[in-house]
Amino acid sequence: MTRPDTVRRLQAVGAALALSAGALLATAPAAEARAAGPCTTPRIAAGWYGDNQARLQQLIDDYGRCNPYRPSRTKPVAVFDWDNTVVKNDVGDAQMYWLLRNGRIRQPAAGDWTTTSRYLSPAAARALTDACGGLARPGAPLPTGTPAGAGCADELAAVYGTAATRSGAAAFTGWDHRTIEPAYAWLPQLMQGWTAREVRGFAAAARAENLAAPIGATQRVGTAAVTGWVRYYDQQKDLVGVLQKAGFDVWISSASPQPVVEVWAEGVGVDAGHVIGIRNTTTSGGKFTAHLQGCGSVRDGADTMITYVDGKRCWINKEIFGVRGAAAERVQPAARRQVFAAGDSDTDISFLRDATALRLVVNRNKNELMCRAYDNSDGKWIVNPMFIEPKKQKAAPYPCSTTGYVDHDGTAGPVRRGDTSVIPDQTDSVF
Repeated sequence: MTRPDTVRRLQAVGAALALSAGALLATAPAAEARAAGPCTTPRIAAGWYGDNQARLQQLIDDYGRCNPYRPSRTKPVAVFDWDNTVVKNDVGDAQMYWLLRNGRIRQPAAGDWTTTSRYLSPAAARALTDACGGLARPGAPLPTGTPAGAGCADELAAVYGTAATRSGAAAFTGWDHRTIEPAYAWLPQLMQGWTAREVRGFAAAARAENLAAPIGATQRVGTAAVTGWVRYYDQQKDLVGVLQKAGFDVWISSASPQPVVEVWAEGVGVDAGHVIGIRNTTTSGGKFTAHLQGCGSVRDGADTMITYVDGKRCWINKEIFGVRGAAAERVQPAARRQVFAAGDSDTDISFLRDATALRLVVNRNKNELMCRAYDNSDGKWIVNPMFIEPKKQKAAPYPCSTTGYVDHDGTAGPVRRGDTSVIPDQTDSVF
């Protein structure tokens, strides 16, 4: 039989062992953290205007994973526009020119150009039929890269690039100016009949050509000389990488076609799953149709809501924050919005305004955008000149108090703050 004092001694030893084990378990995470070393916040490279580098660095210091170091916390979201924000020039334009030079746009079904866009005007449809009608059977690629197809290429380029025919007639009518730009939407619609994989191949070819061409180069499309080069902005590429290293969830939202932006975004380390471009509907065989995916209350195929002004808000809410239905068209609570946004155009207004901490504007002299950025009513806007070939100072003030805002029906009016007060005209000061 075990003596009582022996039992007590054994119980004491067991308790001591238990306490020691508990202490070891409690200190293991701390020891592991010490072994991993201190958290180091990545730094942004130089090359920014004024105190913009410091403001951006402060954003990273405030929202990055080192303040405090919590690896499991929800990542803060950063959203960049693409064309003329992350790159100089427009990858949608570059793609359109490549398609025309290489004969990759198809004759529409029954030769009816109105099937390519619900907004195409009768005058534009007639002009396109006159220029392109006899060049290929319905559904076959048009020979726009040949001398015989030069007139067709010129008409297509005019409608896309100027929203007018070569004779000056309006090419599009009846659209909501804050949810879609018909000319932008027309590019992916003209890609009907190709698969996403094929379009990515077209984009890779156009990307290689435009990056290899010297700055300022032009190319021949139809009978015209057009822009023939694109460059990544080094500062923006660096910023994207630094944000990612600091634990931000970085996205691209663009009014260029989805597969095209996917290919270009690889160059700054953003994967296809973090790109939101204009998206076609597809056939059962995976070929693009001339219709577009919808967002919010807009159904697929309605072709009225692309990644453009208020449409960018909708698509960001839908794809990044999981908001469904009509709610995606509305401003969300701060916890379900991006902390940082970057853009260069009035097309970026809504998603920039939604950013809760900092908004970077690349100055291209766009009225509503610059009115809001220079007004800076909440202190969260910063302005930077274009990193390559910056624009000169705009001579006249921005017409904020009169015509700086374009309404849904296309009418111009004053730019208003969130409290409805009118923003006074602003002088261009960052160039």
